[in-house]
Amino acid sequence: MGGLQHGATVSNDDPKWAPKGVPSLSAEPPTCEDATVSSDDTTSQSPQSLMAESRFEVGIRLPGTLGRTGVITTPHGQIQTPAFIPVGTKATVKTVLPEQVAALGAQAVLSNAYHLYLQPGPEIIDQAGGLGAFMNWSGPTYTDSGGFQVMSLGAGFKKVISMDVTGEQDDDRIAEGRERLSRVDDDGVTFKSHLDGSFHRFTPEVSMQIQHQLGADIIFAFDELTTLMNTRGYQENSLERTRLWAIRCLAEHNRLSQERSHRPQQALWGVLQGAQYEDLRRKAARDLTELDRIDRESGGKGFGGFGIGGALEKDNLGTIVGWVNSELPEDKPKHLLGISEPDDVFTAIENGADTFDCVSPTRVARNGAIYSRDGRYNVTNSRYRNDFGPLDPEITNYTSQYSRSYLHHLFKAKEGLAATLATLHNVSFIVNMVDGARHAIEAGDYVAYRDDFLGRYYAGRK
Repeated sequence: MGGLQHGATVSNDDPKWAPKGVPSLSAEPPTCEDATVSSDDTTSQSPQSLMAESRFEVGIRLPGTLGRTGVITTPHGQIQTPAFIPVGTKATVKTVLPEQVAALGAQAVLSNAYHLYLQPGPEIIDQAGGLGAFMNWSGPTYTDSGGFQVMSLGAGFKKVISMDVTGEQDDDRIAEGRERLSRVDDDGVTFKSHLDGSFHRFTPEVSMQIQHQLGADIIFAFDELTTLMNTRGYQENSLERTRLWAIRCLAEHNRLSQERSHRPQQALWGVLQGAQYEDLRRKAARDLTELDRIDRESGGKGFGGFGIGGALEKDNLGTIVGWVNSELPEDKPKHLLGISEPDDVFTAIENGADTFDCVSPTRVARNGAIYSRDGRYNVTNSRYRNDFGPLDPEITNYTSQYSRSYLHHLFKAKEGLAATLATLHNVSFIVNMVDGARHAIEAGDYVAYRDDFLGRYYAGRK
């Protein structure tokens, strides 16, 4: 695994960055001994669903684009695509019940392997029967690999679509006022817990072991998420590192799938990086496609789909998604990580993305930001104190029975119900927006639907 060197790489001999038990790069990859589970600890799924492999069927294509509808079938149900996947980072969509999320029309949820590893621990969720059983969610589930946390802890930058790339590129740059909490080397990542300061080690094998214990239907390969501040040279080295990690993820995924055959089968999706560089993005797509072919020909499970990752400039989002999807197999689903802004979603759909996730709709809801057909507004503004209309008069959902005035009051009074109602509304808005795009593709009037939706939503910004 040698040969990929960079100044930011840390030696395992550095006492500050050497958690107990971290091996040298020359040692065998670390394992997670608790990854196995007793054979009598089973879920309530039928034998047929336990053995079922996830699959994807392409539906109706959007003429002149890479867009399409489809169906992802998992052991815990189907996902009609395109679809928005709400984020339940710590096995919960913050402030709302899982049953409420399902009632809004959400078909699946995505949780975070890094956070669930730290608390409550993957072994707890494994004992509960997996993520869905643990959080009382009966539908499909996703977990990401923790790659985003590697970037966030390492550089301190929040993942925003319009990441500022002004100024000189610098591989050692971190966000102002932030401490570097992770270090990447060719074997994996050493990181410092944001909870208690303890040190931990993730490798591709450990990420797979954790995600198998979490038991999501769709899991992602461990990757290094770079920032747009990284130099071209670092992006090249990182891309190769992620490719080599993908090989190790496939091998460990195949091993664990056999070892845990009594559990619902999980689909591993490869993750593409490459920043804003066309040649690197296309190379990543071709590399993972080839890894999938080789693994399947040798009797492995291969990749069930692909995740499109990385910090992206908003203006280039559609172009980048188009690059990779023109290279990836058409019969595999693609997930765009961290996207929910309406214009970005429509752009991604047209360039072949099938599912999306993002924390933004729920995060901004907790601060009073409300999505509506006529744009986003903040219900805490004084103009809504005496506004007794619904949050959006054209959208019917659970929150339609509550007024803007009432939510204004709840936020001002710092009542917990404020975040609950705002979150329910925003999740419903984004889920139904994407569902509407799917129905429009099926009906043959997608362009009209898109233009009407975005024309109204952004009218106030013109």
